Amino acid sequence: MIVRNWMQANPMTVSSDTLAAEAKRLLIDNNLNALPVVDNGRLRGLVTRHNMLRMGHYVTRTQNPDELSFFVNRLKVRDFMVRNPATVDINDTMEHCLRYGKELMVAQFPVMDEGEVAGIISAHEIFQLAAHCVGAWERRNGVTLGGIRLSPGVLGRIADVAEAAGAVLQAIYPIAMHDKQADDGYPEKSVILRFHAPDFEKVISALEAAGFFPVSGRC
Repeated sequence: MIVRNWMQANPMTVSSDTLAAEAKRLLIDNNLNALPVVDNGRLRGLVTRHNMLRMGHYVTRTQNPDELSFFVNRLKVRDFMVRNPATVDINDTMEHCLRYGKELMVAQFPVMDEGEVAGIISAHEIFQLAAHCVGAWERRNGVTLGGIRLSPGVLGRIADVAEAAGAVLQAIYPIAMHDKQADDGYPEKSVILRFHAPDFEKVISALEAAGFFPVSGRC
C-alpha cells in the first residue's frame, strides 16, 4: 500500500503570513486536520487543527479583549506553526507512515514529491485504510480464530477448510497486539477471516472440527 494511493492529494495550503483566524476558519469549514504552510513552493511548517482549536479555546476562556484582538487581527501562522514538520514521500508505504507516526507521536504528515507538497496523510486517511482492511463497508461474515501457531501452510489450511464449507473468502490475515512465540519458534497470533457464506454456522463448525477455534464471531 503506497502513500500516493491513500493520501489527500493537492491539499489546501496557507502561507506563513496567513492570519491565525483565517487558518482556523479554513480548518473548520473544510473539516481538515492540518494545513501545510507553503511559501514560494517550499514547505515551511504545518498548522494542525488540534493546536489551533486549543489556542482558540484559551483566548475564549481568558475573555481578554486585547488577546482576542491580537488573535483575530495580528497573530499569523508563522507565529505558532510547527516548523520543519516531519514528512513522508509519495512513494513510501502506508506501513512506514504508521510506524513513523507511532515513533514521533504525530497524527498527520505532509506528503512530498521531489521537494513539493503533493498531499497530506492524516488520521482520516489512516481510518479509511483501516476500514478498507477490515471490510467495514462490506456486508460479510467474519470470525477471529485465536492461538494460531503460524507454521508453514497453516493459513492455506484455514482457507481450504473454510472454502470447503461454502465460504467465499474476502481476506485472511494474522494480527497480534504482542507477538508470542511458540516453543518451536513460530509466532502465535490470532487470525481474522472475512468471508461471504450462505451458512455461517457450517463454516464455523468446519473450522472447529479442523482444530481452529473462534474467539469471536461475526467480527
